[in-house]
Amino acid sequence: MDTTPVREHKDFRLLLVSGTVFLFGGMITYVAIPYQVYALTGSNLMVGLIGLVELVPLVVFGLWGGALADHFDRRRLLIVAGLAQAVFVAVLAVNAFSDEPRMWLIFLIGALLTSASALQRPSREALMPRTVRHDQIAAAQALTSFGAQMAMLAGPLVGGLLIASVGIGWCFVIDVVGITVAALMFVAMKPYPHTVETTPPSLRSIAEGITYGVRRRDLLGTYVVDLAAMFLAMPVVLFPALAEEVYRDPEVLGLLYAAGTVGAMLATVTSGWISRVHLHGRAIVVAAAVYGGFIALAGLAPNLWVALVFFTLAGAADMVSGIFRGTVWNQTIPEHMRGRLAGIEMLSYSLGPQMGQVRAGFVADAWSPRAAVVSGGLACVAGVTVTAVWLHDFWSYDARTDQHAVTERESRARVAQG
Repeated sequence: MDTTPVREHKDFRLLLVSGTVFLFGGMITYVAIPYQVYALTGSNLMVGLIGLVELVPLVVFGLWGGALADHFDRRRLLIVAGLAQAVFVAVLAVNAFSDEPRMWLIFLIGALLTSASALQRPSREALMPRTVRHDQIAAAQALTSFGAQMAMLAGPLVGGLLIASVGIGWCFVIDVVGITVAALMFVAMKPYPHTVETTPPSLRSIAEGITYGVRRRDLLGTYVVDLAAMFLAMPVVLFPALAEEVYRDPEVLGLLYAAGTVGAMLATVTSGWISRVHLHGRAIVVAAAVYGGFIALAGLAPNLWVALVFFTLAGAADMVSGIFRGTVWNQTIPEHMRGRLAGIEMLSYSLGPQMGQVRAGFVADAWSPRAAVVSGGLACVAGVTVTAVWLHDFWSYDARTDQHAVTERESRARVAQG
């Protein structure tokens, strides 16, 4: 893995570590809230309603956070939104330690916590390219993805251990401490004022960002490929059924969940070659198609261990696609649009898995869990192939000659020269 951005840029180190800490604590809370709701109610429906309550804030404040990031100081937005998250999680801790935890408060704070996180994330993603050189963005994207995968792997594990050993309330306490430390890391960063005239946040500015993203066929291709892969082939919701009905061993459920994350981490650790690839559109399409192919093979696997190998390879291919998507976004989107487009990108990779869970569950009930996995993987291969044929400009994207990449590279050079 190319670690040059970490070694050369203090602010990137701060942004990388703080983002990883935020996600690590968030994954602890992600485990604790559903467990607490189920412990209080014994209802799977109530647990499912948590996601529904959080969906609208994710969409609304993700887009609004992007608009704010394109006008206000992004570092200040990171600090304010981070401290707000610390306050909200602290309320969850107080509620958890009370004799009678209030269910309505859990749902309310869950929605507010999602809102603050959605407001913050576009600023963090829009600020990352400013902390490294333009030619280091691919390596920085891989490092950021590695930190995220570490947090997503360790967070639920630590959350489960905390629940079993000291209780739910301490999960929230640990998250509050981590969020506060991470927010202070943002304070240690230098200011990054906007280098061009900004657009005040409004519905019109959000619409301008959406229009820009749709009209640029290279960006549209990244969104469509991601949505197709996650909507058609995302298998996570089927893991409990696979463990129970196919492999007939509930204890393998954790292995199924971990396989994709392990593959993603392996892809980032060995990602030094990514900076030498310039045909990013083709890399995204091929990696997404390979992801779908491995998912289909996992569904056809004769036993658990073969399936785990294919799920691991699928996770690696998905991460490669994700790194190249992030590289296209960060190397080509102009400074004055980066926040709004980061909000749109957040929705593209958040909504796909949620819709994919509904599709996978429906197919599994109508057919079988194994068939849902196989058909989803094959549909993913077909979907990304159609996207490549439809958006030929996306397929032929070359970072060395693309007009948007060249313009942004030259703009960054002028800013660096003062």
